[in-house]
Amino acid sequence: MALADILADHPAKDTFDLAELNRAAQAAMQCALACSACADSDLSRDGMADCIRTCMDCADVCTIVGKMLARPTPRGDAWQSLVAACAAICAQCAQECSEHDHVCCQECAAACRECEQACQQLLAVAQR
Repeated sequence: MALADILADHPAKDTFDLAELNRAAQAAMQCALACSACADSDLSRDGMADCIRTCMDCADVCTIVGKMLARPTPRGDAWQSLVAACAAICAQCAQECSEHDHVCCQECAAACRECEQACQQLLAVAQR
């Protein structure tokens, strides 16, 4: 069963735009994986400390946000702050990784950009 199916069956499914919620949750988890893999790959490269730290921070935030978004129940305004923070760290990580030619960094930057966009879109539909 996919996350979209679980969200569609959730009793509180009317609290969010399920398509955008699913997209953001999936993007956050994919970004967390990409960032973790990139940080690990960069451990063997010289001069990558800033990239490693940024990737680790991004992976941690994305993991929390992805897990949180898999629970579509009202949580006041805090969820919006966390999703906005996720978009911000993803933008920062995408910028850092895009400065390196390594495959892991380029893939990580792409995952970060996707997550940033998904988070921003979720926030935009929540404002309507």
